[in-house]
Formats: sequence, structure tokens, C-alpha cells
Amino acid sequence: MKRSEILKYQKMAADFICENGIVLTNKEKENLEVADFGLNDIKNIGLQIVTYINTNKVCAKEMVLFPFQTCPEHVHKDGFENGQYYEGKEETFRVRKGSCYLYVEGSGNKENIKAKLPNTTVTVFHEIILDEGEQYTIFPNTKHWFQAGKQGAIISEFSTKSRDESDVFTDTRIKRIPEIEED
Repeated sequence: MKRSEILKYQKMAADFICENGIVLTNKEKENLEVADFGLNDIKNIGLQIVTYINTNKVCAKEMVLFPFQTCPEHVHKDGFENGQYYEGKEETFRVRKGSCYLYVEGSGNKENIKAKLPNTTVTVFHEIILDEGEQYTIFPNTKHWFQAGKQGAIISEFSTKSRDESDVFTDTRIKRIPEIEED
């Protein structure tokens, strides 16, 4: 992803957050993460993230999805870090603005979902529709993906420690950590 595109999406996400009454510091705006998942299709497959805190016990983030933008299917698996076992991430999504189509393991089929099928591999279709003020907890080792509705979405995430670099994606083309190209 080109640096100029990252800067553009950082500003768009920061503006969207601030316009909706959430105050960000200048440092948070500058450190806002833009992930295109290595697919170079940020308009459709991407996620913008402000991380407030990420310690060994807790993590708090603000996630922005633009209209119909999708975070691809993945799972937060149990693992080892520095020889120490850890459980996969447990996360609660709370929609602050817009709506979110969340898909997790369980009953459901792709013909009946409200989201637009992304151009990535997806295998779970149990649909949870979250509108403003609603929340849902995703337990460790649960495959999931999510997409914003037509107005985009701001989603607060409260979770155990985030290890984004350890996320396991269903689509093997995906790279979680952005690769930045200079213009």
C-alpha cells in the first residue's frame, strides 16, 4: 500500500471518528493503523484502527469501516509467546456509529446474508447485525469476519491482549501487517 493512500485513509478515519463525537489526540491520529490486508483493495477489504491500550491483560480500540468495507475472515487462536501459553483473544464489539454485519461460526448460509460477499475466502455465515449501541462478544478460537453497512461504522473493541500479527486468516493471500511502499 502506498504511503499517500495510508495518509488519506488515516485522515478519513480520524475525521469520521471525530465528527461522531469521539475525541482523538494528535498522536492517536498519527498512529491510526490502516490495514489493506495485502490485497491492495482498501475500499472493499480493509480496516482502520486506533489502539488506545494493549497490555498483557486488556486492549481497547476504535475500528472504522467505510461503507461495505470488510475485515476478512480470521480467528484468534491459542498460542505461545516467549515460551508462555496464551488463550486466543476474546473481544467484544460495540457499535458506536452505523451498523455492522458480523459473521461467526454457527447456522447460516451465504445466500441469506445481508452483507456483500467479499472477494476473499469466507466460510462462516451465522449473521449477527449490530446497530448503534449494540454489542456482541466473540470468544477465542471463533472464526469471524465483519462488514460495515451503507453508512460505514465505528466499532469499539474491548478485548484481552491483541496479537494481530498472530491472526490466522482463512484466505491465505492475506497479510495482516501492512506493507508500506513509498510514493
